[in-house]
Amino acid sequence: MDKRFFYLLNKARHRVYKHADQRSEEALGISVTQVGALLLVAGDEGCLLKDLAHSLHLNSSALTGLAGRMENKGLLERRTCDRDGRASRLYLTDVGREKIESAKPLITELNNRMTEGFSDEEVTVILKFLNHLANDF
Repeated sequence: MDKRFFYLLNKARHRVYKHADQRSEEALGISVTQVGALLLVAGDEGCLLKDLAHSLHLNSSALTGLAGRMENKGLLERRTCDRDGRASRLYLTDVGREKIESAKPLITELNNRMTEGFSDEEVTVILKFLNHLANDF
C-alpha cells in the first residue's frame, strides 16, 4: 500500500475530477466545474463574479471565460451591478435551474461511487480527514 499522502491525494483528486467531468459532460452536456458554479450561484443568487471566482478557486480571467461559456449555453445571466458598474452579478436562467435538477442524481451517483465499500464509520473518518485538509491548511 502506497503511503505517500500528498502524492495519493493529488492522484485521487485528478482521477476523481476527470471521472466526474466525463460523467457530467455525458449526462448533462456541461463540465463538472459548470455544475459547481451553478450550485454556488443557486445558493447565492445575484452573487458577484469575483465572489464566485473566489469560491471556485479560479482567477478572474478564468472565471470570466467560464461565465461567458455558461452564458452562451443559456445557463446563467450576467447583469451589471447597480452599486458598481464595473462588476457583474450572476443569475440562474431556467435552463440553469433545470441543469441543477438533472445534476442531482449524478452527484448522488458520484458520492456513492466514492464511498462504495466503506462502512459508515470509515466514511466519517474520511470526511473528518478531508474537512481537516480543506479547513486547516
